[in-house]
Amino acid sequence: MRLFAAVLPPQDVTDELGGAVDALRGLPGAGRGLRWTSRDGWHFTLAFYGEVDEGLVPELSVRLERAARRTDAFPLSLRGGGRFGGRALWAGAAGDVRALRLLADRAEAAGRRAGVTREEHRAYRPHLTLARSSREPADFAPYVSALDGFEGREWTVGGLCLMRSRLPVSGVPGEQPRYEVLARWPLGRAFDGPRVGGG
Repeated sequence: MRLFAAVLPPQDVTDELGGAVDALRGLPGAGRGLRWTSRDGWHFTLAFYGEVDEGLVPELSVRLERAARRTDAFPLSLRGGGRFGGRALWAGAAGDVRALRLLADRAEAAGRRAGVTREEHRAYRPHLTLARSSREPADFAPYVSALDGFEGREWTVGGLCLMRSRLPVSGVPGEQPRYEVLARWPLGRAFDGPRVGGG
């Protein structure tokens, strides 16, 4: 199964960002060559594990629980945006970004210690993906400029999620991956066991 660890913003935060994205989608040429991500799937990926053998999930879960327990809740907000070349447009993070990076490092280490192999390691850059180019590189500069003034409300990150990603199989253009919460652990010392499933 295709797995990753993530932080999920609350609904009112994604609703606020959704208003800004609706404005972006109204910019001239916004519909050409872009695949906009679904707002119900917006998240901050902490560590991407790729295809993971089901037998490794229990150990990965134990180690992610430890990572969550060792990390106190912290404030975060969405602010501004950026791009990965002409491939992707994203919203950025503000607040205690250092704590977010620490949680990402711990989630990656949890995977490594659980025996989840990754082909490459990249420095963590917190981002929430808004759109991707369909085929050719896209000019994201107008969208990044439009996001410069965006600053969402602050919320408290209180949990770490293990997510499953189901890639599109229908071949229908524009179909999005589907994300499922496999387990969620509260941050900090008040740990009372994983909450399985969505919500």
